[in-house]
Parts: sequence; structure tokens; C-alpha cells
Amino acid sequence: MAYSDRYEMVCGVETHVEMATKTKIFCGCSTEFGKEPNSQVCPVCLGMPGALPVLNREAVNLAIKAGLALNCEIAEFSKFDRKNYFYPDVPKNFQTSQYDLPICKNGWLEITVDENPKRIGITRAHLEEDAGKLVHSGETITSSSSSGVDYNRSGVPLLEIVSEPDMRSIDEVIAYLEELVQIINYAGISDCKMEQGSVRFDVNVSLRPIGSKEFGVRTEIKNLNSFNSVRRCLEFEVERHAELYDEGQSPVQETRTWDEVKGITLSLRTKEEAEDYRYFPEPDLVPLVIDKQWVERIKATMPELPAAKRNRFQALGLSAYDAGVLTSSKAMADYFEQALAKFDDAKTLANWVMGDLSGLLNAHSCPIEDSPIAPEQLADLLGLLQKGEISGKIAKTVIAEMYQTSKDAATIIKEKGLAQISDEETLGKIVDEVIAQNPKSVADYQSGKKNALGFLVGQVMKATKGQANPGLVNKLLKEKLS
Repeated sequence: MAYSDRYEMVCGVETHVEMATKTKIFCGCSTEFGKEPNSQVCPVCLGMPGALPVLNREAVNLAIKAGLALNCEIAEFSKFDRKNYFYPDVPKNFQTSQYDLPICKNGWLEITVDENPKRIGITRAHLEEDAGKLVHSGETITSSSSSGVDYNRSGVPLLEIVSEPDMRSIDEVIAYLEELVQIINYAGISDCKMEQGSVRFDVNVSLRPIGSKEFGVRTEIKNLNSFNSVRRCLEFEVERHAELYDEGQSPVQETRTWDEVKGITLSLRTKEEAEDYRYFPEPDLVPLVIDKQWVERIKATMPELPAAKRNRFQALGLSAYDAGVLTSSKAMADYFEQALAKFDDAKTLANWVMGDLSGLLNAHSCPIEDSPIAPEQLADLLGLLQKGEISGKIAKTVIAEMYQTSKDAATIIKEKGLAQISDEETLGKIVDEVIAQNPKSVADYQSGKKNALGFLVGQVMKATKGQANPGLVNKLLKEKLS
């Protein structure tokens, strides 16, 4: 029995975003991903005695930009704090973060689920340094006999975005995360490569009886790095809570981990409270003062965000669904707009980007930003189709060849002799042959069975290997059969 007939889910999410700076937040070490373990470290990010941090100004710029994109108040005065805890991936035994005076607070973003808009509150967004990465000997931390530590990630600038517990269904959580990641990506805060850990989610979830105003006991599941993992994790966790309540028990307030292979959550430790971290102001960093002029300079650099772009695409005649798909990533939206600059039929272009092109990209696990077919090349192909120089069937053949070779459509059409046959005399002879070879279909059409014409058109297209101008074929057949 589903939990939703007895209980209401309450969920908030902490989203950790690795910011797109070239160097770490308090030192000059590179943030480049994928380098040899512990090759991008220095005394500062390793917490060596006497090493002093210096704040990365670009990290502050990006945090301000994120705050503006999320409708937050930007604090004129904020400070850094030491969050004290002992774990192998924290070399200093404390994390430099922000506690009571964060850089951004009181924001929101809007989601839509089942055509119902809803505003999700953003409690705060604060700057902090990332921890190192544990490399486990087994598939998960709970099944490992040992772990190594890579400190390359230690000190990478993070923006932690904390939502209000405003989400009441798993669909709302996913809609919130998708919108949030899109905004962060569009604003250039992060590359948002979840498979590389650029964005990670900690979900806090509880259940309460329907109609109750009090929150239930919450559990936190840490370090989820895909929307699918969040969905599967929440599906398991809410059912686990419901079963405990149904049996007269209560969940324990704790931190849990998600086992992707087994599809279950596992206990890590009891849930800490703020006082357990013994926060105190970071003595090695001066407070951060941001004047209005600084904020205005960042505001002047703000790009068009996903919601505005979706609205603009719909104004071009696209459906809300099409606009949503095309703006699902900045790279796809940019590709569409570059092609649109050369081919102005937005609906036809959208169909080809979401259909044939995406099909080819997905089949080869290729992101659209690495597409071997440039936006201008796709626009040229559709221009030839629009002019009637090739048929739709031939266009599908050509785009597949373009993907393999990166050649222009016109070159492929010429090399392979794929130009559409639009010569009336040439097509007339082929139509006559098809009529002579299919007397039954001719009789059916002349007796009122109009769908027989489609069969005859198909036979002409087959005879010309798809190169016949279908509109002209229809015209000639109707003339000769009437």
C-alpha cells in the first residue's frame, strides 16, 4: 500500500555546487578534474601549520551571480567560520564555511508540476571549501575494507544552496533540482557535470500523518549525484519511514548513504546538530564586505535564465513541452538558437533537434556541445528540405551521413546523387509505369478508396529510392487517374 494515502512527505535539499573557478577558494592550486591523486595540493589546502588562506575573488563573484539568479538577498556583510569535525577527507579537521552570516539568503525559485506552479524557498546559499574524496576499495563505503584519500578536491570552492522544506512529493523534488541545476548552469556558476561530482545533493526527508502540521523525524541521505539516484533513494526512504510508523515505531534522526547497486539506504551515523560542529569565526580571514556597486556590476553580466528563455521560445510558436526540452541544457538551447539564426522555421528545427539529431547523439553517448553536425550544417540541411531539393526520407539519410563524416548536406547529396527528382517529364514516365504495374490499386482509387493513392505514391518513391518530389508525385497521379 502506497504511503501517500496515510502520510505526507516533507523534503528539503542541500545542493553542493563546485564553482567554475580555475583555482581553489583559498589558494592557487588548480581545480582541473581528473588529475593524478594528490597532485593539485599545497600547504594551504592541506592545512599545514602556518599556511594562511586568501579568498578567491572570482568565487565571490560567482556566489553573487548565483544569489541574483535565485532571487536572494546579497549580504553586505558576511564572514567565514570554522566547522569542526574529524573525518579523513578534511585534512585540517575543520571546514572553512559560513554559518550565521551567509553571503546569500531568503531566495526562491518557481517549479511547475502537473501544470501547477509552486514557489520553493531558498533559505541560504553560502560559500565554503570542498572536502577531499575518499576512494573506497569496495563498491560503497559500507562494503569496503579500506579507503584512500585524494585531496585534489580539497579546497575547491563550493556554493551550498539550502532549500526550505517546501517539497511535498518526489516529483516536486525532481522538478526543483532540475530547475536549480539549469539556473546554475545557465548563469555559468558551474559546469554541472554530475558524473564528475560538480553537483551533489543531500536530501532531508520525513513523513507526517496527513493533516498534521508538525514535522516528522527526518533522515539525511548524503552525496547523491544524479536525479535518478535522488528519485530512487526517496522512493525507498519514504516507504521505509512509512513501514516503521505503521509498525508503531519511529525512524531515527540520522545520516544515511545510498547504495546504488542494492537500491537501499544504509545508516552512516546519528544526525549532527549545528552545536556539534562548534562553529566559530575563522580567525585567518577578514569579514567579506560587498557594496551595492559590486552587486550591480555582477547584475550587468547576468545571462538570460531558463524561465525567460522558455517563454521566448514559446513566443516563437513552440509548445511548452518543446521549449522545456530545448532549454533543458544551456548547450542544447545554444545549439537551437545558432541553427535558428540561419533557418527560421522554429517548429521544424525543434522537431529535428529533438528527434533525429538527439537520436544520433544519444546512440553514440555524445553531448550536443560535441556534436559532429554543427548548428549551421543542420540549418543548411533543413533549408534544402524546405526548398524541395530533397525529400524528408532523403534528409534522414543525409543527416546520418553528416553525423558520420561531418560533411555538409550539399556535399553528401552531390556525392551520392541524392538530389530530389522534380522534373515533371522524368517523374511522369515513372508514374505511368507504376500505374501500369498496379491495376488493382488504380481500380480501388477510381472506385473511391482514396487511401489507395498512398500505396501508389509509395511505389513511385520506392522506384526512385526516395528521391521523387512527393508533392509532384501526388499531383501527377491524381491527374493521370482522374
